[in-house]
Amino acid sequence: MSGHSKWHNIQKTKGAQDAKRAQAFTKIAREMIVAVKEGGSGDPANNSRLAAVVAKAKAANMPNDNIKRTIEKALGSGSTDNYESVTYEGYGPSGVAVIVDAMTDNRKRTASDVRHYFDKYGGNLGPANCVSWSFDKKGVIVIDNEDGDLDEDSVLEAALDAGADDLETEEGIFTVYTQPDDVASVSEALSAKYHLLSAQVEMVPQSYVTLTDEGDIKNMTKMLEMFEDNDDVQNVWHNWENED
Repeated sequence: MSGHSKWHNIQKTKGAQDAKRAQAFTKIAREMIVAVKEGGSGDPANNSRLAAVVAKAKAANMPNDNIKRTIEKALGSGSTDNYESVTYEGYGPSGVAVIVDAMTDNRKRTASDVRHYFDKYGGNLGPANCVSWSFDKKGVIVIDNEDGDLDEDSVLEAALDAGADDLETEEGIFTVYTQPDDVASVSEALSAKYHLLSAQVEMVPQSYVTLTDEGDIKNMTKMLEMFEDNDDVQNVWHNWENED
């Protein structure tokens, strides 16, 4: 089992997607601003990191006007946003590996919040690189197949033609894997044919952990919810595989 299982697990912890759309757009906009500033260009063709964020934004149904305004804001001399990327690594209940990607204008505040969530729900914040070695950085594109009317061979052919590396199937979805720098171009090609649920660079676990203790499951779920609800946290990657 690979990235598609993670997709379902994380969706379960996020609650209703529509209810959190505004928060999601705010986080994507922040990521876009940092991508423009660190990449030195507002043109996705010349800034691979920005291209990946734009692909993520489009898959999340962020309006093109919002994307354009955010890029223009990042390029503007009057922009006072001063966010930086920070990654935290640690362990959830029963040793579940957790990576937290954040963008913050106050490292002290964010580090304190992240440590608190780990400690409160039976985990612990670890040193840099303590779990990232067990994940692979990949472009991950999730295609909606809820109606079950898409043909696997046709989707695979389209994905490979677009430059993807691999395709995995699960009930209701196809998960396409790419090189990190290719996620934007592949998702653009596939979005012309299919409904994309997600398109972004992810940390994909090399193996998964199943929790059996109800207390651990409850704590892990709550920990992930707290991370997702924190405005500074952009993404949370983990290797917990929920069997229900």
